[in-house]
Amino acid sequence: MSGMMKIEVCIGSACHIKGSYNVINSFQLLVEEYGLADQVEIDAVFCLGHCTEAVSVRVDAGEVQSVSGATAREFFSQNILPAIGK
Repeated sequence: MSGMMKIEVCIGSACHIKGSYNVINSFQLLVEEYGLADQVEIDAVFCLGHCTEAVSVRVDAGEVQSVSGATAREFFSQNILPAIGK
């Protein structure tokens, strides 16, 4: 993989209400847990246009997906770790 993987988490109104900061916090803890600070960047962004499926997350400008604080670890394990070879 070249460069940093970018995880964008929406912090717009609907996503904020549904816990976007919990998702960001979970991702930050997972990045620390797996020692990926030099490989994964987490950005808070405004509306990704999928408000009814909040919390909206996009990885490397890919498809927008719905993640919650409860599913953040599973999402990370299924989408982030394999993409960076872990």
